[in-house]
Amino acid sequence: MRFVDEFRDADKAHALAAKIAALCEPGREYKFMEVCGGHTHTIYKHGLEDYLPEAVTLVHGPGCPVCVIPMGRVDDAMHLASRPEVIMTSFGDMMRVPGSSGSFFDAKAAGTDIRMVYSPLDSLKIARQNPDRQVVFMAIGFETTAPSTAMTMLRAAAEGLSNFSVFCNHVTIIPAIKAILDSPDLRLDGFIGPGHVSTVIGCRPYEFIARDYGKPVVVAGFEPLDILQSIYMLMLQLSQRRSEVENQYSRVVPWDGNLVALRAIGQTMELRPYFEWRGLGFISHSALRVRDEYAAMDAERLFSVPGVRVADPKACQCGEVLKGVLKPWECKVFGTACTPETPIGTCMVSPEGACAAYYNYGRMNRTRVAEASAAGSAGRA
Repeated sequence: MRFVDEFRDADKAHALAAKIAALCEPGREYKFMEVCGGHTHTIYKHGLEDYLPEAVTLVHGPGCPVCVIPMGRVDDAMHLASRPEVIMTSFGDMMRVPGSSGSFFDAKAAGTDIRMVYSPLDSLKIARQNPDRQVVFMAIGFETTAPSTAMTMLRAAAEGLSNFSVFCNHVTIIPAIKAILDSPDLRLDGFIGPGHVSTVIGCRPYEFIARDYGKPVVVAGFEPLDILQSIYMLMLQLSQRRSEVENQYSRVVPWDGNLVALRAIGQTMELRPYFEWRGLGFISHSALRVRDEYAAMDAERLFSVPGVRVADPKACQCGEVLKGVLKPWECKVFGTACTPETPIGTCMVSPEGACAAYYNYGRMNRTRVAEASAAGSAGRA
């Protein structure tokens, strides 16, 4: 298939759904985690759960890069931004993430110089235009976005820019998946592997999941048929008593990853001893920091950062949603106190957040989900 509409063909979706249903063993329930927030939005935008038999359940993972940033790191960034010599730059999806005293948007409205950028290279342009100011880029994301930060650092070094630095919050996906596998809260039968991250790291890093935990992994694309085919591939492995890593997204994801991107990351960054994740706590070697060789571009070394740990609001259950323990509509403030207009937690803020997906596509509660499923079945009859 070459065109987008081919990956959204309803007849092919029904055929895959029938194959998935045929593989269900009587009396058995299946639970798969889609690690990536992009997959979550595809699932609920296109109503893919309505195609699946009741025995198959999908739960959300920690693959939303904004959602996993703890409140304390947002407060640290706000502290940096408040310095008069600093211009803070950030991707748009970080602008509304709440810290303990408001968001970037709130601080900007109060006069703090925070600017939204579409690329780290935009921050370099701002640094060139403001040689008397210190430009700090709020670097977030998994291995997907780390290469662009790394390449920007390399270009800044080549140009000799001395007023550009990075507040590094890049995280890595493998330790988070391992933390979930080691958690007693959740029983999983397999993983729909993240597509975007895998374009950089490849498929090989997931092999420990199949080897050590006996769970199949299928790296998936982001169109509806991609995800349904990935679920079918997981079900086929389970029916054949196999646990392997398979690449459904081979049209984009190389098995060994993007070596140029990995080299750039390795040149400029290294693993932190530990890092706090929202909902998962501190996980060792799960995030990146700037290497000593590029210390002049490390905002955490150039400026005083409080590093205070801040607890999430008591009403917010983003942590349980990120671990797949709760569905968004099971959170007591979902859709009431917490909405996209008045978000309490990051899962409602980010375009990849599970709560935002449920809210935007009408999956407001169990009754609503059941009604949507029934309507979908009636429409297909």
